[in-house]
Amino acid sequence: MSAADIPAPTERLVAAQKVVRARWLKSRYLLSGPALVIISIFGVLPLTIMVIYSFLKAGDYGGVQWIPSVEAYISFLFQRDIFDGTLTFSNAYLLIYLRSILFAATTTVICLVLGFPTAYFMATRPAHQRQIWVFLVTIPFWSNLLVRTLAIMLIIRDEGLINDTLIWLGLIDKPIVILYTNFAVMLGLLYSFLPFMVLPIYSTLERIDFRLIEAAYDLYADRIAVFKRVVWPLAKPGALAGVGLVFAPALGSFLAPDLLGGGKKLLIGSLIQMQFSSSRNWPFGAALSTVIAIAVLLVFALRARRAPPQGSHA
Repeated sequence: MSAADIPAPTERLVAAQKVVRARWLKSRYLLSGPALVIISIFGVLPLTIMVIYSFLKAGDYGGVQWIPSVEAYISFLFQRDIFDGTLTFSNAYLLIYLRSILFAATTTVICLVLGFPTAYFMATRPAHQRQIWVFLVTIPFWSNLLVRTLAIMLIIRDEGLINDTLIWLGLIDKPIVILYTNFAVMLGLLYSFLPFMVLPIYSTLERIDFRLIEAAYDLYADRIAVFKRVVWPLAKPGALAGVGLVFAPALGSFLAPDLLGGGKKLLIGSLIQMQFSSSRNWPFGAALSTVIAIAVLLVFALRARRAPPQGSHA
């Protein structure tokens, strides 16, 4: 039978298809409705309030005055003279941002280096053992972050578990200064965010067909080639998700710098918290938050734009 003999769809069939599609779209929007409401209330609304507050004048005793002002953004890069009002460039806050980015990037890299082999080990265990390893990784989430940070302080302080053990073993004569150092801050950040790197990579590796790795070895590929050509391309989506989940919260963390670093190195999270508490400069704190939020969103937007289309194997 030729193509000309095939009957064209009737108007009734076309109308039925449109009705089915309309119902499918309606059900899709209804199913996504609760998620959209939650995102709007707990995500979009706070960000909107933050942006609005950043363009208002600071109140005399905290809060804001509903007077439009860009003074908060001017204060980010310039310092105003209290006598004549002249502006002079100041890089103090830029240095805090750069220091925070350095800490967050270092934390992300170390989490990736430690988290990838951990996730690979978990994914290659027998099926009945994997849940046990996931359970062990998620145990830290059972307690508050503040409690966990205080526990780290008790371990690394001068009279803590580490120093007492080293002195008892005779390896040192006096306590090693660990608390209130950059190392302590990095230790706190790693402990807080390492599970956020392990779990996304594990969820990706768990779905890999490991027969592909066996086939690569059968084709005389060494371990480096197998990792570069097989394992990493398949695990890359999980690794990128882990990078985002670690970098963003590490950038705004303030518990580890304050408690473990002793406030010696001011980071973004501590600076923002200070503006809303002791300094009572809400617009400036909102402006600092807006700047970092826009920077993080731009990074994720560029990453999403450069990502290959779903289903592409390029």
